[in-house]
Amino acid sequence: MTQSLIRTSVREVAPYSTTSAPGVVDLSDNTNLWGTAPCALDAVRSLDSSAITRYPTIPPDGLVRAIAEYAGVSSDMIVPGCGSDDLIDCAMRAFAEPGDTIAFVTPTFSMVPAYAATNGLRMHVVPYSSDFNVDVDALLFPRPRLVYLCAPNNPTGTMLSPATVERVVREAPGIVILDEAYGEFASAAGFSLVTRHERLVVTRTFSKAFGLAGLRIGYAVLAPALSRALEAVRGPYKVNAAAAAAATAAITDGLSWMQTHADDVARNRDRMRALLASIGLHALPSAANFLCVPCHDSSNAAARVRARGFALRALNDLPPICDSLVRSSGSALRIAVGPWPLMEQVSAALQTEGITCE
Repeated sequence: MTQSLIRTSVREVAPYSTTSAPGVVDLSDNTNLWGTAPCALDAVRSLDSSAITRYPTIPPDGLVRAIAEYAGVSSDMIVPGCGSDDLIDCAMRAFAEPGDTIAFVTPTFSMVPAYAATNGLRMHVVPYSSDFNVDVDALLFPRPRLVYLCAPNNPTGTMLSPATVERVVREAPGIVILDEAYGEFASAAGFSLVTRHERLVVTRTFSKAFGLAGLRIGYAVLAPALSRALEAVRGPYKVNAAAAAAATAAITDGLSWMQTHADDVARNRDRMRALLASIGLHALPSAANFLCVPCHDSSNAAARVRARGFALRALNDLPPICDSLVRSSGSALRIAVGPWPLMEQVSAALQTEGITCE
């Protein structure tokens, strides 16, 4: 009886969930394993009581100006929100009517189909090609109102070619949402593209490279003519005072800290991929701060490695877009990249447990 009270489009949407346990090093959420910039912590500590007892400023002008300078755009092109996923959800509401089509490639960020369903959108899904690129003609075939691209992609870590991204943005009939949550770890081109294409919405986050996942803050960069609509559907007070203070410090005084550890990620990611290959695990090429590692029965593998103190994300039912995913029947582990001693420990745990894809 109560099921009939729930919107039809929401009934099959599962709530997002995470797992945690004391004494376990969490490498499942792709957060910054080096922490966050000291200046960001100092900014939070220095808040006075009025920042806690009063509603935050709308918009957080200092943060908006700092992001605009970082992105090389004007302030009226910046819309902050409660994580970049909040802004992806808002973009679906702002730029599509229920019943419109959103096109995206699979596999991708797990919340995209959930947000599409809750916003009443029809989904046109195209698999990645064997070189982790996109068949643009197939993607745009139904003339979708929205297109979602993730580059670098979650959960594979792979990067779309610049030519592919540019073609999709140029030829899409409606809005293109370009999710660059991992953009600081790659040569992401969204900021330069958005100044040339008024139908492009670029989303980024402070959760990954900047190490502020617990404060839930991200932002969108888009044409001024579109930004007002995104702000209207986002709702008020989505960016709290602590998040605004920390993010402003991180993107100004903390840039050197962020870049140093983004470079550490790139170096350790390549070393880890080679180390895993030496024990028979062949990770997909990655431009993000994690590796997607095909293996047999990832749920069981993750449970065994967890017993050794490391939480990894188990992925199942991935499409057979490369030989290693064919061999693993679409099963893989996603492993966040951190300091090298930690990577050696995780690799040793995988080897000890006999995790394999051969």
